[in-house]
Amino acid sequence: MTPDTAQTVPVTEETGNVRELITGARFVLFDFDGPICRLFAGLSAEDVAKDLVSWLERQGLRELLTQSERVHPDPHVVLHAVNKRHPRSDLVDELEELLTQQELKAVDSAYPTPYADPLIRTWNAVGVHLAVATNNSPRTVTEYLHGRGLLDCFTPHVYGRTNDLDLLKPNPHCLNRALRTMGAAPADALMIGDTPTDFEAARRAGIPFLGYAGKPSKDSSEPSKETLLRRAGAEVVVDSFEPLLDLVRRA
Repeated sequence: MTPDTAQTVPVTEETGNVRELITGARFVLFDFDGPICRLFAGLSAEDVAKDLVSWLERQGLRELLTQSERVHPDPHVVLHAVNKRHPRSDLVDELEELLTQQELKAVDSAYPTPYADPLIRTWNAVGVHLAVATNNSPRTVTEYLHGRGLLDCFTPHVYGRTNDLDLLKPNPHCLNRALRTMGAAPADALMIGDTPTDFEAARRAGIPFLGYAGKPSKDSSEPSKETLLRRAGAEVVVDSFEPLLDLVRRA
């Protein structure tokens, strides 16, 4: 079976790789946007990217981006492009702050990932140490978790975007910070992410990885998250947190 045709782990599976990953993890690192919530459920990420491009154009910097970067739906692509051409500059700082403000605005309409809240609370209740390792602003993550009553499950372990954009995933910097602060060995941890960059960061940090693909969109012509994760090398991918929650409750 090729990576593109491999099946997502069934929700009834109680043995094999998923169970091994769950029961062996004493420390769990979550990516934020995707595994914990859909941050831009109400405020389109594409619109945020357009706002960043418009801001650059108002500064007379339209030519700083290529055409493909100007129309890309991911705001992080715009941020990376500017950082590549003007690394660690005031321009990058201003653009990063603009993105942070847009993320904070999106928190009010963010949609919780199904089963994520009870999974987080249950893992925390059984003594597993939790952290967030994300390319989003830590201010955004903290605001969302506080609003859901989940912040105490992670405090103080929220590691997000810094002013040094070279340290964003797939660089394992935020994962390594989490491990050091928690006193965790990579083999005792688990990274849960939904993108190839999450997988690559976990691989470079030596942390076992569980891919979260969610339910595939029926009307999208783009490759599914599961396909992209498996192409990147992820061996274990689930489309729902329900089986994880069941395993944690039975552990």
